Amino acid sequence: MMKNLFEQALSLTKPWYIKSLEFDADKKQLDIFIDFRKGSKFYYDDLKTSIKGEFPVHDTKEKTWRHLNFFQHECYLHCRTPRVKLTDGSTRLISPPWSGINSGFTLLFEALIIQLCQNMPVKSVSKMINETDKKIWRILEKYIEGVLEQEDYSQVSQVGIDETSRAKNHEYITLFVDLLEKRTIYITEGKDSKTVTKFRKDLELHNGNPSQITDVSCDMSPAFIKGVNESFPDAEITFDKFHIIKQINEAVDQVRREEVKIHSILKNKRYIFLKNENNLTKIQIKQLNEIDIPKLNLKTIRALHIKRNFQEIYQAETKNEFVFLLKKWFWWATHSRIEPIRKVAHTIKNHWDGVVNWKTSQINNGILEGLNSLIQSAKSKARGYRNTKYFKIIAYLITGKLDFYKINPEYVNI
Repeated sequence: MMKNLFEQALSLTKPWYIKSLEFDADKKQLDIFIDFRKGSKFYYDDLKTSIKGEFPVHDTKEKTWRHLNFFQHECYLHCRTPRVKLTDGSTRLISPPWSGINSGFTLLFEALIIQLCQNMPVKSVSKMINETDKKIWRILEKYIEGVLEQEDYSQVSQVGIDETSRAKNHEYITLFVDLLEKRTIYITEGKDSKTVTKFRKDLELHNGNPSQITDVSCDMSPAFIKGVNESFPDAEITFDKFHIIKQINEAVDQVRREEVKIHSILKNKRYIFLKNENNLTKIQIKQLNEIDIPKLNLKTIRALHIKRNFQEIYQAETKNEFVFLLKKWFWWATHSRIEPIRKVAHTIKNHWDGVVNWKTSQINNGILEGLNSLIQSAKSKARGYRNTKYFKIIAYLITGKLDFYKINPEYVNI
């Protein structure tokens, strides 16, 4: 009866059956021994030689797989795994239906590992399941590579580009996001124009058409602009408004840092000027009101008003209104006599078309910023990653919306 229950739990079908069970309470381990019925034949399809069909067993090889825990006890499957002889005289090992992509783990156990790693640092998962982190990284790498090989990018038309760092002043990776599907589809090392060239090649390898890319959202990086113009000449570039506002914020903060030397009232008030107005706390609103008085005539306050006015431009109902308000803002900013604000205004003027394109494309990297924050949060929990390869693996795992069911049907059962 017990064997039958475990056969059903493992979804074993003929010719496989459970030969015996061994439970060691001291070791906290359950061992399940699986065999096949005498005289069984096994199907094998050799892609290299095109030989396929059902073949009798030539000999066997003992193999072991780690399976899902049985309550708090580690569970292992042991099997006299058959080898068959093909018509050309070569022998091939049959892969049992429970065998995972990586040697030594079942499909269910690998599915569990993937789901755990999507929510926990690999090191924590390693301790939880009592396996080395190297094995876990190897599993994640194989699964991600396997799913990415099957991806189809024929419908991709709008792309977001952004870079993120593995650690402070360390290597960068660039993320390419399908803005319609809201998922990362390509990651590569670096942040130069070659990253865009690499993305184009990967897009083509997955049935994507470069001429089908109509819009690209990115920051004002000369490298990204050059890469997009060379690899996607038919695409319109939209400069991401979040990055533009970030530049204006940096200008406002620079003004505050210079002015705080004269006006101590600005000390420890940095985030009052960096936050959006509707995100300020009651205390911060009160502090800002105390600072925003005409008699002080602070440059920082004037810079803040210029920033807020720029944000309001994006509420314009038409493109003509958007352009009109942007021109009006540019005049105000360049005549403000606040050098950091004048500098960022001229930067916007030099990238005018890409800024105005937003009103037509209505795309931005807000989605990408959200995905980036998930990556940085995972990095923080893991206290960084020892190399760029691991960083890329986690980025794909968390933001790629990869369908692991394609290569592991047990993934949905976890």
